[in-house]
Amino acid sequence: PKLLLLLLLPLPPPPPPPPPLVFVCVQSCHATKPNMLNVHLVPHTHDDVGWLKTVDQYFYGDRNDIQHAGVQYILDSVVDQLLKNPDRRFIYVETAFFYRWWKQQSSSMQQTVRQLVNEGRLEFVNGGWCMSDEATTHYSAVIDQMTMGLRFLNETFGACGRPRVAWHIDPFGHAREHASMFAQMGYDGFFFGRLDYQDRARRMMAKEQELLWRASDSLTPPVADLFTGILPNGYNPPEGFCWDQSCDDPPIRDDPDLEDYNVDDVVKRFMAIAENQALVYKTNHIIMTMGSDFQYENANLWYKNLDKLIRYVNGLQSNSSKVNVLYSTPSCYLQELHRANLTWALKTDDFFPYADSAHDFWTGYFTSRPALKRYERISNSNLQTCNQLEVLGGPVSRKGPFGGGDSQTMKKAMAVAQHHDAVSGTEKQHVANDYARKLASGWQHCQVLVSNSLAALSGSSSERIYCDNLNISVCPLTATSKKFSVSVYNPLARPVTWPVRLPVNGTAYTVSDANGKPVDCQVVPVSKATQEVRRNRGFAVNELVFQVQAPPLGYSTYSVSLLQDGSPPTSTQHRTPTVIQNKFLKVTFDPDTGLLSSLSNLETQQSIKLTQNFYWYNASDGNNSLSIQPSGAYIFRPNSSTPFIISRLRSLMVQEVRQWFSPWVSQVVRLYADSRALELEWTVGPVPIDDSLGKEVITRLDTSIQTGEYFYTDSNGREMLQRKKDFRPTWQLKQSEPIAGNYYPINSRAFIKDDVDQLTVVTDRSQGGGSIHNGSLEIMLHRRLLYDDVRGVAEPLNETSDIFPEGLVVRGRLLLSLDRPPSAADAHRPLAQEVVLQPKYKFKFWLQAALPPAVHLLTLSQWDKDSVLLRLEHQFQSWESKVNSQPVTVNLQKLFSTLDVLGMSELNLSANQWKDEMKRFDWTPQKGTGRPNLPLTSLQ
Repeated sequence: PKLLLLLLLPLPPPPPPPPPLVFVCVQSCHATKPNMLNVHLVPHTHDDVGWLKTVDQYFYGDRNDIQHAGVQYILDSVVDQLLKNPDRRFIYVETAFFYRWWKQQSSSMQQTVRQLVNEGRLEFVNGGWCMSDEATTHYSAVIDQMTMGLRFLNETFGACGRPRVAWHIDPFGHAREHASMFAQMGYDGFFFGRLDYQDRARRMMAKEQELLWRASDSLTPPVADLFTGILPNGYNPPEGFCWDQSCDDPPIRDDPDLEDYNVDDVVKRFMAIAENQALVYKTNHIIMTMGSDFQYENANLWYKNLDKLIRYVNGLQSNSSKVNVLYSTPSCYLQELHRANLTWALKTDDFFPYADSAHDFWTGYFTSRPALKRYERISNSNLQTCNQLEVLGGPVSRKGPFGGGDSQTMKKAMAVAQHHDAVSGTEKQHVANDYARKLASGWQHCQVLVSNSLAALSGSSSERIYCDNLNISVCPLTATSKKFSVSVYNPLARPVTWPVRLPVNGTAYTVSDANGKPVDCQVVPVSKATQEVRRNRGFAVNELVFQVQAPPLGYSTYSVSLLQDGSPPTSTQHRTPTVIQNKFLKVTFDPDTGLLSSLSNLETQQSIKLTQNFYWYNASDGNNSLSIQPSGAYIFRPNSSTPFIISRLRSLMVQEVRQWFSPWVSQVVRLYADSRALELEWTVGPVPIDDSLGKEVITRLDTSIQTGEYFYTDSNGREMLQRKKDFRPTWQLKQSEPIAGNYYPINSRAFIKDDVDQLTVVTDRSQGGGSIHNGSLEIMLHRRLLYDDVRGVAEPLNETSDIFPEGLVVRGRLLLSLDRPPSAADAHRPLAQEVVLQPKYKFKFWLQAALPPAVHLLTLSQWDKDSVLLRLEHQFQSWESKVNSQPVTVNLQKLFSTLDVLGMSELNLSANQWKDEMKRFDWTPQKGTGRPNLPLTSLQ
């Protein structure tokens, strides 16, 4: 798959504006010495955009009773210290914080900072709005947050402010798709701090902690090749050399007349550390990160000691020392590695899962805070709808009959939510609440914009009602009205058919489309689980169900009228049917247990045995022994490899199969008339803890497919990666956790297959899962834990609220499809996009022609008053479809009906460089390393 990023210009394209800077970027890297060990000291701070405190509290330095941290003071102090010595360097990462600080500065201070940036003394690395998580983020949201941060840097500092290095020092494992995106954004290299302890040990021995990552099996090298460096101390300074106010290491005491003079000792210890580090790296250049979480609030402490360290270590060169220490940055260090002109080990898989010791696999966060993960995914869909309608509605969308609307509030909220302690679910509860509140506020701003846009496009200023609680069957308008209309907006660039479920109180309705044609509909009772979640507080008792069809980037309107009021419909069938089917799929159930028993594709004449049930792993609690690692927000550690079955099943059939496993686990199995996918809508919670046991709830699909211990998961929702039980492609794994050590992130889908059958599961949020048994696929749905896992958050993952005082209730969907392996992607690729960008409400037909099935409209967003940002992507991997993996041509001139395309300029993926001006370092892989770029179908 290749991403194409363009600017469409409705007006004749103006010449590029001059850069806002009056200074020319200066070559700022300090000279190194070819015959010495060059130690690059990189002063830095790692500023989480929310974790133990909210993003606002971190910026202002509020709630220091939780954690002493104030980002505004860090930036104040660093700038002051950089000005005192031109040799000093500093790097900064999180644009969300820097943007806030910048807005508060005087014009003279802003000019001073520009000078520091122009001279390379202050360098931006990574440059996104945040440092995104790599397991639980969708690639579209990552691209958006990176674009937002890099755009600010570009417009504020020009080319001098453009980061050349990606910097993910804290995320808990690393995705191949992230590396591919960074390469396509123009980065020369990528540095991170965390990888599996066994992987690091092997790489240290082989001197392969710096490597070339080939991050796509579809893009021709070196398009997705990215030099990758693994930092020596995570992202902390060497032991004994932390001089922040938060540290206890002694300062350099360099007055020989004083009793505690320690220069000789400090220099000796430093040189020993440097020489030992050089033994596990490949060149005569090594890097040391001098800083850590929220450090440099009093930057003088750091710089005063670093100045001394450099002076005294380098002073020994006159006595034949071969160690040269210098202030540096990641880009300067990378430049020296490039100049070495060596070959580098090649990697083609990813860095999941991550474990920091034998029983400590960071695979729990793949599922932690499942409600927040779902809300973030819905918010991404809302934002794309908002962006599209801002373009289609024009300027009136931002200021119209419904007031002033904007998309920026939502963009910032979504950008912050990509942080590696946000959507990951590894933050404190009050911080998770803050992320959700920001997303809700952003959607409120977008609703005004959407209403204004619709008024302009439809010619009607009628009030628009948005029902944001349909997941619990709450919409006051539909529940109380005898007549209403429903408009469904499709943000995809191809037609969709979508089931609509509206809460109502009547028992019979008529539904008709915009042409007055009747539409089949059903009324079914609200599920028992929904009634319990709502506490039966007078909401609708039924749901009106019908299928809608919406054109690409357009809308369909349906009219609904009440025919009969009264009591909820009752079921005359109280046992599970043995079969439900439509023209595409046939699903059978065991009449004795009520469980699924088989799934058949009627088109391809294939059938598999399929059972599904719900289980929970008993979480290790660490209560009896300090040596036992408990499960927590980050870590998944069951105390047994055998999960407990939730309960035996009772089922009812009311136009669908409703399965009741226990008072806290239920499911609805649905097969819509025109659907090629089976829907499993699960509801889990409140997870009981009255037995004092933490629980990690899974659903497991057991099939007759002969998987041979292989299964497949997506990377950030884009390319698919092959997995194998108890195996790592680049080192000999010693498996110590048979369950947690085989869990991987599932961002949008996973599948199992053999030569004949492929079962694909599309998820509605990021989750963790694995294939522990031959022919099975399990997915973790919910976690409720009673102990902290001692990784910093200092809080058990035990979610409650005013609405759910007894524990969080979570609802979600799994969509199952059965296909022949060669054609399975033709079904699961568009299905996954439909779930990510599900239809919203309203409107009109604004795309003149649907895009080809292989092409996905990733971005349509207003860039400035004269231009629009458009991203198109080929969404199929090169090997996965005989029909849709081929190159496709799109006529942009004929794409939109409301835009006249008068000009076009192609940019890189992050829209901060013209594509033809993007230059990256070339790197040479070692021969015979890495896994060959073969189609996944041939690897098995």
